Amino acid sequence: MITEHPMTPLERRTVSSLALLYSFRMLGLFMVLPLLALYAVDLPGADPMTIGLTLGIYGLGQAVLQIPLGWLSDRVGRKPVIIGGLLVFILGSVLAATAESIYGVLAGRALQGMGAIASTIMALVADLTRETQRTKAMAMVGMSIGLSFAVALVLGPVVAAAGGLAAVFWFTALLAIVGIVIVAALVPTPPSGQVHADVGARQGLFKRTLQEPALLRLNFAVFSLHFILMALFLLVPGLLLEVAGLERDRHWLAYLPALLLSIAGMVPMMIMAERKGRLREMFLLAIALLIVAMLLLVAVEVPVVVYLGLLLFFVGFNYLEATLPSLVSKMVFPGGKGTALGVYASCQFLGAFAGGAIGGWVVKIAGAPAMVACCMALALVWLLIFLPGDAVSARAGAAAE
Repeated sequence: MITEHPMTPLERRTVSSLALLYSFRMLGLFMVLPLLALYAVDLPGADPMTIGLTLGIYGLGQAVLQIPLGWLSDRVGRKPVIIGGLLVFILGSVLAATAESIYGVLAGRALQGMGAIASTIMALVADLTRETQRTKAMAMVGMSIGLSFAVALVLGPVVAAAGGLAAVFWFTALLAIVGIVIVAALVPTPPSGQVHADVGARQGLFKRTLQEPALLRLNFAVFSLHFILMALFLLVPGLLLEVAGLERDRHWLAYLPALLLSIAGMVPMMIMAERKGRLREMFLLAIALLIVAMLLLVAVEVPVVVYLGLLLFFVGFNYLEATLPSLVSKMVFPGGKGTALGVYASCQFLGAFAGGAIGGWVVKIAGAPAMVACCMALALVWLLIFLPGDAVSARAGAAAE
């Protein structure tokens, strides 16, 4: 169907522009990830708890406001909500860039998170594409998230080397300004009031979504995944500095090879899952890789072991990050895809917030090994929840809209 009816030039331009906008938005949030634990220690008021809270606080605003702002865009239009969200993000970036204490950076990150426009961007993609092209369009935008994560881990240390943490926040503000230009100049304005069953949460379907055991397991999975991600990035930059001996402006030399090799490691898992029918086995293997990676990061303080742990973590993380949304789409009840994905995204951002806040608190009171032990325990619970044979399945036709 998609081959018989390719995208029109207008659809290609629109989807490319929105994918670029989405990637800029996520790049601005992710760039701080490999930096905050290293650069914020020089700020007044900084300790592991406040640094962890600052790292994850954006997730709270995203989790709380993502769905309401999507509903608002149904009423007032997509572009006003997107531009408003980008302006809030710019304000947060400027506040963080000019902060003289960790609390100013914390407030700036909170404001960044309140510009929660991801669901509205996806709704705009649906507005401006035909139904036959919508799956492809959503995939293109979704791919930009993974690309943004990879670019942020490499670009963040480079920008910080030139001007410190403030330079990173000024750079993210600039990206948001470019995003506003993209929305205003390149993206058409759709008719207002459009509603799509596959995009955007619907109030009447929340109860059913929260009662579905399969969806509850997947929501717990993405919460756990991003909890662990945020918590570990309170530890990993310090390991690269102290154990691997990499100066903080050279950390990209560790992240770039690890990310590239992780893609190579993830591809065989995707092939086994999709073509060989080993979805459950590969899903469980990915969780196990996270556990092994965490064990390596704290058990042996040897540079090569740190690099290996980082590689295994990214293999597991990238595979799960790509697989979980697909499983939500396949396992949801008919007509509930938009609502299920909205709840899923909120759980993802809540996990990021909890991982930063709780991880930082545990590091402060009990040390980094205790924090990693908590993450490993969470991953183990996750593994046990998905051990039953029917916990990971792609129910054909379940997502028919």
